[in-house]
Amino acid sequence: MRLAVASDHAAIELRQAVVSHLRAHGHTVEERGPDAGTSADYPDLAGAVGCEVASGEVDRGVLICGTGIGMSIAANKVPGIRAALVHDLTTAALAAEHNDANVLCLGGRLLAAPLALACVDMWLHTPFEARHQRRLDGISAIERQVQRGLDPEGSPEPSSHPA
Repeated sequence: MRLAVASDHAAIELRQAVVSHLRAHGHTVEERGPDAGTSADYPDLAGAVGCEVASGEVDRGVLICGTGIGMSIAANKVPGIRAALVHDLTTAALAAEHNDANVLCLGGRLLAAPLALACVDMWLHTPFEARHQRRLDGISAIERQVQRGLDPEGSPEPSSHPA
């Protein structure tokens, strides 16, 4: 599998551990992010990896920042991305099984490397259950509506917000 893995400055060590782990298991990995002592903004990295996944340049992405929250918010702005922030093996499995998450987000300040690596493995090896496809189709419908300038209810978006 071809993956893109990125982190900001808050999770360089965990990013490097994830990249080494994935490569040791035969995956092709595109690594993104700063070197030690330099800074990087998570929206830039999340957007780049999200676009790589959405375009098919890579199969999946792993994003890591201090908490994983910022990366997941930013990545989910890319149409076609289903980024899931996980904290344990259960959420990693459900991200794959129920949500067919194509981007995994981790908190570098919250997860020890052994647990983070186990979460990555769980996510990669848990198959999507097709019975959840209707919900994914609903997510895709929201993306299409918003791209056409409609709110999720199908009404034109107001031109300004009320005061």
